[in-house]
Amino acid sequence: MEQNFAIGAQWVLLALIATVLSIRLGISVALMEIAVGVIGGNAIQLEITPWVTFLAGFGAVVLTFLAGAEIDPDSLKGNLKQSLVIGFLSFLLPFAGGMLFAKYVFGWDSNAAKIAGIALSTTSVAVVYAVMVESGLSASRLGQAILAACFVTDLGTVLALGLLFTGFSLKVVWFTAVMIVAVFAITPLAAKVFKWYGGRVSEPEIKFIFLVLLALAYLAVISGSEAVLPAYIIGMAMARFFKQYKETLTKMRAIVFAVFTPFYFIKAGVLVSVSALYTMSGAILVFLLVKMAAKFIGVLPATRWFQYEPRTGVYTTLLMSTGLTFGTISALYGLTNQYIDGSQYSVLVATVILSAVVPTMIAQKWFFPLEAVSEPPRAMAAMVIKEREAD
Repeated sequence: MEQNFAIGAQWVLLALIATVLSIRLGISVALMEIAVGVIGGNAIQLEITPWVTFLAGFGAVVLTFLAGAEIDPDSLKGNLKQSLVIGFLSFLLPFAGGMLFAKYVFGWDSNAAKIAGIALSTTSVAVVYAVMVESGLSASRLGQAILAACFVTDLGTVLALGLLFTGFSLKVVWFTAVMIVAVFAITPLAAKVFKWYGGRVSEPEIKFIFLVLLALAYLAVISGSEAVLPAYIIGMAMARFFKQYKETLTKMRAIVFAVFTPFYFIKAGVLVSVSALYTMSGAILVFLLVKMAAKFIGVLPATRWFQYEPRTGVYTTLLMSTGLTFGTISALYGLTNQYIDGSQYSVLVATVILSAVVPTMIAQKWFFPLEAVSEPPRAMAAMVIKEREAD
């Protein structure tokens, strides 16, 4: 037991350090948590225990749910066409480019190349949402469109993994049926729970939401899907309902950012091996460039087509270039099923995690769209304004 407390203290200390650095430097806390995770994993051999893995996984699930729940249905309807186009191109071109490059440039076999394409095609809803919240963009029309496009991209990733490898079993059919029922039943059920038990200090409504997310995550995993996918769908299904309960979302966001997401982002950093970055830096850099180039080739022209401002278009493209959750999941799936070896796994995971950091830092520092902020800028926006005034 004492060992668990010691490990927990190490993780929370790193989370606190990341938060302080984030505030002082004006860098997204998600990126700082990844950075301190890299240091912790390589300098002090930070241990990833089963309970850490669970907290990190649940953090990704709830964060994804919040991203879906904060998408305004009316805004989604107005941005539907652009979100579908941008999201689809954000998936298709990196998938094709990564797969072809792995096969014909690095000489990976067909299955390994497919895993590479899937891993590089993703966009991280978790990273994008965390950045949106800190920057004050989550409620803006731009933020809504980007979050919806992220869902389209990751849905393409999940479908590609299913079609190319896992197949569609009877379990998937049952899970799909359960999700359809859940989408239509969750809001009326939540309305009753919130009406009967809401407003108590014990927060029964939040516990109800957590229960639903955990149950659906379990069903998703045993059906061969991923735990975060139903969370996003249920979040979007409840978005109109939560317009009446913004305070509950705020409380959930505070719980998640304080307790769960630090484990998720720090764990992502711990998975990065500095020695692997050094010995395989060439392949990692090439894959990162391939992913970002493919995203720019697909997404940037689409933003121009939909008449985004040039700066906003680049910002959108950079955020769509991020990757984390589904990218690492895809790589781990390939390793577990022996479609890729340990070296290939290290290259893909390092590339995916760097793609969560590099595009986001560039976007926030040089292309932040101040005109898109729909509410008073928070720490990130304020820092950007201050830096510009200094320049």
